[in-house]
Amino acid sequence: MSLALLFPGQGSQHVGMGRSLAAAYPEAAHVFEEADDALGFAISELAWQGPEEQLVLTKNAQPAMLVHSTAVYRVIQSRLDDVAMAAGHSLGEFSAHVAAGTLDFSTAVRTVRLRGELMYAAGLERPGTMAAVIGLDDGSVVSVCERAEAEAGVCVPANFNSKGQVVISGDPTGVERAMELAMEAGAKRVVRLSVSGAFHSPLMAPAAAEFEAWLETLPFNDPAFPVVANVNAAPVSTGDAAKALLVRQLTTPVRWAASIVHMAECGVDRSLEIGPGSVLRGLNRRIVRRIPCTSLGEPEDLEAWES
Repeated sequence: MSLALLFPGQGSQHVGMGRSLAAAYPEAAHVFEEADDALGFAISELAWQGPEEQLVLTKNAQPAMLVHSTAVYRVIQSRLDDVAMAAGHSLGEFSAHVAAGTLDFSTAVRTVRLRGELMYAAGLERPGTMAAVIGLDDGSVVSVCERAEAEAGVCVPANFNSKGQVVISGDPTGVERAMELAMEAGAKRVVRLSVSGAFHSPLMAPAAAEFEAWLETLPFNDPAFPVVANVNAAPVSTGDAAKALLVRQLTTPVRWAASIVHMAECGVDRSLEIGPGSVLRGLNRRIVRRIPCTSLGEPEDLEAWES
């Protein structure tokens, strides 16, 4: 049996996240306390009580997601078999590296708070948007983006999530044109996303430059188990490589489907989604259905998993 750990990204946050977990498990409560101390404000209160309009802000959603995922991991860590590898979707890649010991939790929670602030600032400096394209193959979406960029403005694939689901990102004019072209090319649906910027696109270059300067000041350890990087869908085994890829991730697409396929090719035969929601489990069913994925976010999830 070969186990992979998967960590969700921004978008799975919700008011109340982690509250019952912290009430049920002292290890989880300690993680929220540690995060509050590291950030200098009560991210726990924001996660547990909202308001939602504050929690969804990228500077808050990113640390909240990391905290919840780490809280779950701390609870189950001693009960896990050997972990073969891990991956995280966008922000979740930081959660994966915390689990692998690449960087310590307090440093990571401050780092993703800064990451969210820089991404938001880049979105203000050059407004952008994103959209999900449903029902087109990857190559067709790439072609649509290339044509839209030539005609209207920057537009690139941002997330290769699963077969028939690709998120695009860029200038509003470029994305709008790509949405039209995608429907003409036979997409089943095209859905504009509610985001504060064109994430995983060249429009995040100013954020990436400042983020790289910050990461250069931090010590990164070699991960205890390989973490499959979003940028190239390949396992990372050194701290230096992890640091470089986490910078590149801001301006390049998340290759989630390829990451899961790689894990399967390496022999992974079961996985755990660690954090709020079940988005990754849903994606994985469409990527490699034969590999079961269990979502662990709340006490009842953990109880069912252990029974």
